Amino acid sequence: MYFRILNNEVSGALTYLLADQDAREAVLVDPHACDLPVLAALLADRDLRLRWVLRTHHHDALQPGEPEQLALLGASVVQGDTLAALPSSGAAALPFGAELVRVLMTPGHTSHCLSFGWRDRLFCGGLFAITACPHQPRPAEPEALWDSVTQRIFTLPDETLLFAGHEQRARAVSTVQEQRRWHPYFAGQTRDEFLARMAALPEKN
Repeated sequence: MYFRILNNEVSGALTYLLADQDAREAVLVDPHACDLPVLAALLADRDLRLRWVLRTHHHDALQPGEPEQLALLGASVVQGDTLAALPSSGAAALPFGAELVRVLMTPGHTSHCLSFGWRDRLFCGGLFAITACPHQPRPAEPEALWDSVTQRIFTLPDETLLFAGHEQRARAVSTVQEQRRWHPYFAGQTRDEFLARMAALPEKN
C-alpha cells in the first residue's frame, strides 16, 4: 500500500492519496483543482490508475469550475450532494484494488458532508474545523453536525486516526479519543450547550 499526504502551503488544504500498488489503483481524497499538475505527476510516477475522487465536502459556489476541473482526472467523483441514497445503515463501500473505502454520511459542516474510512483511518474533511474553515466560519447545520460527531465518529474505536481537510496548527491527524476528550466545542458539552455556542458564532471570520 501507498499513502501520501499533500499539503497546499498557501491554503492549508490537505489532500490524501491512497493506492494499492500491486493492483496499481488509487483513490484521492479532497483533491483541489489548483493541484492537478502535481496530482497527475504523482499518479504517473507510480503508474497508478485513479479509481475514485472522494470529496468530504466542497464550497463550489465560491470556487466556480472546480468540479469540471476535477473531472479531468478521469475518475468517478463521489460527493454528498450527488451521491445516490446510502443504505439505512448510512454507509457504503467503494473498492480499489484489494482495498475498500467506507463511505459515511456525516452532514453538518455543510449539508452533504461525507467521511471516508480506510483501515484504521477516517478522512473527515471539515467536520471538526468549527471555526477553522477558510470558506465557512460556522457550521451549516449545527444539529446535524452534533449528531454526526457524537453518533458516528465518537462511537468509533479510540485509536481511529482522524485526518482533516484543513491543517490546524500545522497538524493533519488526530484520534477519536483526542477529539472526544479535548475538542474545544464537543468535549464535555451537552447538545444544548453545543448548539448555544454555535448560535453565538459570528457569521463571518
